[in-house]
Amino acid sequence: MLSAVMHPIQRGLPFTRRAAAAPAGWLKREEAIMGTAISVELWADDRRAGEAACAAVMDEMHRIDRVMSPHKPASELSRINRGAACGPVALSEEMYRLVERALEFSRLSGGAFDISYAAVGRLYDYRRRVRPTPAELARARDCVGWQMLELDAKAKTLRFAREGMCIDLGGFAKGHAVDNAAALLQRRGIRHAYIAAGGDSRVIGDRRGRPWSLAIRDPRRPGEVVALLPLVDTSVSTSGDYERFFDVEGEGGERCHHLIDPASGRSPQHLRSVTVLAADGLVSEALSKTLFVLGVERGLALLARVPGADAVLVDDQGRLHASPGLLPGGDAAVA
Repeated sequence: MLSAVMHPIQRGLPFTRRAAAAPAGWLKREEAIMGTAISVELWADDRRAGEAACAAVMDEMHRIDRVMSPHKPASELSRINRGAACGPVALSEEMYRLVERALEFSRLSGGAFDISYAAVGRLYDYRRRVRPTPAELARARDCVGWQMLELDAKAKTLRFAREGMCIDLGGFAKGHAVDNAAALLQRRGIRHAYIAAGGDSRVIGDRRGRPWSLAIRDPRRPGEVVALLPLVDTSVSTSGDYERFFDVEGEGGERCHHLIDPASGRSPQHLRSVTVLAADGLVSEALSKTLFVLGVERGLALLARVPGADAVLVDDQGRLHASPGLLPGGDAAVA
């Protein structure tokens, strides 16, 4: 008889109803962290797992902001800036590796990349149109110089050789954050994703059968683009003079922007934007800042020494320059 068939609940046997997997699809989440727009878009085979992955990305971004923000008194970076002129300051393993990489980029670029530029950078206020006087700039420049950052590999400490020095990891902290987020997603089995932190982004895989597309914005015409790049498994960073800036009246059109040449303490005027493609975000962001300081000729010469890196540069006349790896013939070009 049908009524004699055992039912798990009737017989007191353990029975658990397995929740149906949430439908697969694209998910997107955005937040404002680290003073910029953070976004993640990914394909998830299970919606709940995808939402958890998006949340984990944002948690990691908040963690890095707590550690590396120069504006948070409790951050590790603020602790370093308060104490390193008085004596060696112990670093976390993560911070030690970042400072170590920063010094490598300083050596590679001849000082065009220098996290000690912060002694000058903190004198600018772009919202209030404030810049240092010549006397203030001269004093601050005496406190800039990567050679005065004494990193002890054995003790994992950092000391500033001169009072008044400070550092800022804004040159590649967001790229590092994007790298960490990408690794986190890959550990969770995510195979198609786009992560962005302001001008720094990374794509994992493709967009399920077609490349991701990155538009390089026109630095002077809002809403227009100068190039469109198809991307797969790539990190991209763009540095431009159009985000945080003010124009100085009566000085030949000088634009004060957040990209600072450590040697002069002023904003370079020979480029409008630099976009770098590389294997990871830390490298792409550091190179985008470096090339902006060096300019087209010296910048592309340095880029040629970094395997797998390419760049698109927009000069002060609006002309496009591209590295050989982005061009059919393999030769650098200008448009």
